[in-house]
Amino acid sequence: MIRRNWKKLLAGLIVLVLVVAFFVPLPYYVTRPGSADKLDPFVSVEGYSSNGKGVFRLVTIAMGQANIYSYLAAKVLPYQELEKESDVRGENETDEEYNVRQLSLMNQSKNNAIQVAYKAAGKSVKVEYRGVYVLSVMPDAPAAKYLAAGDLITAIDGKSFASSAEFIKYVRSKKVGDKVEVSYKHEGKSEKASIELIDIDKKGTPGIGISLVDDQKLVTDPKIKIDSDKIGGPSAGLMFTLEIYNHFGDTDWTKGRNIAGTGTIDVDGNVGRIGGIDQKIVAADRADAEIFFAPDDTVTAELKKKWNRAL
Repeated sequence: MIRRNWKKLLAGLIVLVLVVAFFVPLPYYVTRPGSADKLDPFVSVEGYSSNGKGVFRLVTIAMGQANIYSYLAAKVLPYQELEKESDVRGENETDEEYNVRQLSLMNQSKNNAIQVAYKAAGKSVKVEYRGVYVLSVMPDAPAAKYLAAGDLITAIDGKSFASSAEFIKYVRSKKVGDKVEVSYKHEGKSEKASIELIDIDKKGTPGIGISLVDDQKLVTDPKIKIDSDKIGGPSAGLMFTLEIYNHFGDTDWTKGRNIAGTGTIDVDGNVGRIGGIDQKIVAADRADAEIFFAPDDTVTAELKKKWNRAL
């Protein structure tokens, strides 16, 4: 009887350890090929429909924090890779701050795509600066008592600014230890706080202790809506630009093809580097893409070896 109970107890402990191991995160992320979604359902332009008989596709990478099981699986399964947590997230960056940063990068990418496509099509697009978007807050800064990732700073000492550069210039004109009145919006509610400036670089440079980016609103004619709330990162810029532009004029720029692609884009239309192209190619292939667009970037010998192993 004792032996039988001992076996049951041991089996129960083993099951418990296996279950707990599933929930214990490791300092790694697992990446794998994601989806290759048609862009037409994401983009709507008032008074215009897409001219494409083919499709433009946005390719993604699926990413999740590793546990012991996904870590081991990534070691043996094709097209899966492990990334160190320190290579994915910034120092002391929380999950919330990481998500805010990814959504901010997507929003900037989307805004760039709209500007490039509208200017190319001869349509009206204007940029309204709304304030400074908070990406992260230094945990030991006085600002951490008030500000959080996702907040929008609209004024400092009652002064509004036309860009984050002007905002930074004003703060830098102060001294470490000075206090500034920060007007901001948190979860849609207007707030104010008196915040002490700190030495942000150990060289006497005054700052609030935040990482930031311009928050911009585009005013377009015709109006446009891009549903990208569940997509993060900047690498959709190129394909969004092509999809938007394909709404204007009489030319079908898809030429009836199934086209996938990736690449950042800036306001001048320059296409830039992205990550995980090997996994994105796999996602495109699974969607039967005929053509894959990617940045014209230098491919090193090291990258070639990596891709040959993966593919």
